Amino acid sequence: MKKFIYAIILLFFVSFNAKAQTKIVETETQKETADTLENALLWKITGNDLEKVSYLYGTIHMIAKDDFFVTENTEKAIAETDRMTFEINMEDMNNMGMMMSMMMNAFMKDGGSLKKLLTEEEYALVKVKFDDLGLPIALFDKVKPMFTSMMTSMDMSGGNPMEGQEGVVSYEMEFMEKAKKQKMEMQGLETVEYQMSMFDSIPYEVQAQMLVESVQGGDMAAAQTDQMAEMVNLYKTQNLNGLSELISAEEGGMGDYEDILLVNRNKNWIPIMSEQMKTKPTFFAVGAGHLGGKEGVIRLLRNAGYTVTAMD
Repeated sequence: MKKFIYAIILLFFVSFNAKAQTKIVETETQKETADTLENALLWKITGNDLEKVSYLYGTIHMIAKDDFFVTENTEKAIAETDRMTFEINMEDMNNMGMMMSMMMNAFMKDGGSLKKLLTEEEYALVKVKFDDLGLPIALFDKVKPMFTSMMTSMDMSGGNPMEGQEGVVSYEMEFMEKAKKQKMEMQGLETVEYQMSMFDSIPYEVQAQMLVESVQGGDMAAAQTDQMAEMVNLYKTQNLNGLSELISAEEGGMGDYEDILLVNRNKNWIPIMSEQMKTKPTFFAVGAGHLGGKEGVIRLLRNAGYTVTAMD
């Protein structure tokens, strides 16, 4: 049962953040004024009256086992800190109550349903996709369309982008195990419930059209797989600038909701990070897409008075 809970929550965590990072919010003017970051996933946080050093690390939520790596400096940074903080508290994956709350919050409010949101042709198209996956669409008719997209996200991205690899690794899962061995406190910058609440900030009609577009995008499998491979290569070279450029070039349909899904989250994290760093040296592990750009975590921390330095 615990492995099932891990799998469901990890699917939610990975899929949600993949959608949230579909487009980094940087206009051309912002690109010209934003710092060009050094190639690094690990960053040291000092200054602003901190008594001890904390660290910030950019993760990729899923990566092929053969591509997974952790540098010696990262291992040292984890060993030097007393708390590990993720986007959500990974220890919550042991909490059945949280799991049930997440599932209940997956349903549309006010009697919404996929049948009401789509035309007959669109609904039939989505049903065919679900039939191919062996999933009865009736079970998902009242589920928020973005959550429904998650259930088929691997298939809708053209199959498993890690196909041919011997396994897929989650940086969050690996870091959680390291934290457990070191008996570190674990925290989150936001809750799963908060992430779920953001789904209500995007009209269900918009979510439904995004689901349809995802289904219709099946012919783009090769291009999307190539893009995933490029993203992994940029990540392995620790090229945050390249990652920002690649992600900002994608067309993901988030449009007017980017502030809700990315920028506001970054801004919300800064005071939480500040409070945590005051009490304990902390290792923050968040998606690499959150680090770069004018409104990325690194720039926001610097604006708040911290010195944020790249580590080799």
